[in-house]
Amino acid sequence: MASVKNTTPSGPGLDRQSPAPAQGELAWDMRGGGPGRLRMRNLVTLRWTLILGEVAVLLIGGLFLGFKAPYAICFGLIGAAAWINLLTGVASPGQRMIADWEATAQLGFDVAQISVLLFLTGGTANPFILMLLAPVTLAAATLPLTPLLILAGAAVGASVALAFFHMPLPTAYGVTLDFPMSFMLGAAAANVAGIGVIAGSVRQAAQESNRMALALDVTQTVLSREQRLSALGALAAAAAHELGTPLATIAIVAKEMAREAPTAQVKEDADLLIAQAARCREILRRLTDAPAEASDEVHERMSLLQLVHEVIEPHAGVKGVRVEAIVTGAAGVQSPDIWRMPEVLHALTSFVENAVDFATSEVLITARFDASSVSMEVRDDGPGFAPEILAKLGEPYVTTRPGAEGSRTGHIGMGLGFFIAKTLLERTGAAVTFQNGRPRGAVVSARWLRARIEAPLA
Repeated sequence: MASVKNTTPSGPGLDRQSPAPAQGELAWDMRGGGPGRLRMRNLVTLRWTLILGEVAVLLIGGLFLGFKAPYAICFGLIGAAAWINLLTGVASPGQRMIADWEATAQLGFDVAQISVLLFLTGGTANPFILMLLAPVTLAAATLPLTPLLILAGAAVGASVALAFFHMPLPTAYGVTLDFPMSFMLGAAAANVAGIGVIAGSVRQAAQESNRMALALDVTQTVLSREQRLSALGALAAAAAHELGTPLATIAIVAKEMAREAPTAQVKEDADLLIAQAARCREILRRLTDAPAEASDEVHERMSLLQLVHEVIEPHAGVKGVRVEAIVTGAAGVQSPDIWRMPEVLHALTSFVENAVDFATSEVLITARFDASSVSMEVRDDGPGFAPEILAKLGEPYVTTRPGAEGSRTGHIGMGLGFFIAKTLLERTGAAVTFQNGRPRGAVVSARWLRARIEAPLA
């Protein structure tokens, strides 16, 4: 059951709920196969950066500080890495997205090369052990969880092993430094902690960035679809208006032909033409079916009453739920006409759909206005939002809303639906909030400055 009321009593704020998309929309691919998210150019650039840093450190230590170290072996190892990186860059286009297994192997080589250099130059006593963080950090930003754990485990294992097995730390003037094992283990532990903290933070930030980018892309797709549908409606209205005059002319001429028909066959053809012209006009009338004040601008502007009617109309036939809408305003203030915005229609329709899905028996949509603002609300009498969910609403996240198992559609909620609706409304200047009603139910509210959405009379 659905009904629309236009009243003057004041009502609560604006509440809404949005349906959540399917689980696959934000699924994070944890498989190791298939195209990855790391470009060959980024991998080659990272390795050149490491190589140049290693060369600079060895040259400064050997030429300027006089440190004694197995430079021949070190430069040979760096040269091998440079040769491999040169071949990799030449053999593969820089823009190619490399598979996860290939990226794991390449970054694993970097971990091994850095570890051998550290073995030759003091192990964990060498402060440049921090260079082990570079390949692990890149993996955290671009690779699935399993390859990341493999590389992080290799870096952690190397850090611990270098505390026990290493050549002396290079020093000047033949001085030998003998570090206690407690220091070596402490340096290893610090490096392991750095790997865990930095890789974990980078991975969390990368995942959030990917989720946000995907959600924004989906939002843009939804908005484009709604804009196309709105443009189609405007095109139909324009076509109906333009075709009305020639159809009227055809009907008049056909009536004249029927009245002056020289034969019965000609009169029959003229009557058929009149009937078909009337049929076309009826089809066009249905295309432009609107309230009495409808005009060419009806597809650009709408009243609040029209808005709530369009929002609840798709849900009028839901069994067991009464869908009711109320338009209420301040005394002495004229109800505004607002611009017909696909973002608002899509978001509100989504909120109502979700409210109907979880409502026990009733969904209430309230439109309120005063001299300075316009607000909307969708409220249901269902189980409401779980406390831990409220803090996440409006962000793309994976979760379920309480009562999903008993919902009318049976969908398992994800925060992407709320994110899309909230983003679309905020683009129109709305302030959107989510809360639980009293004594129960979910409430989503939005408020605009009247000047942002009102379509003033010409």
